[in-house]
Amino acid sequence: MPDDIVLFKRYFSEMDAGTAKSFLECEGIPVMILSDDAGGMEPQFQLTQGVRLMVRREDLEKAHELLDEME
Repeated sequence: MPDDIVLFKRYFSEMDAGTAKSFLECEGIPVMILSDDAGGMEPQFQLTQGVRLMVRREDLEKAHELLDEME
């Protein structure tokens, strides 16, 4: 993974991560979701491994500000 892509936040479900991803993308911040759940075949792994939201390093601070406002 490129050095300019960093972990923004970890969620316990892809649905919660997807909600945050949609919100941030509407605000102009590109987001990538990473999860180790065997391609969706083992969703219970999301509970232990988490679903990671990744953003560009340059967008990290703004993403935190925007998500704090949303929550």
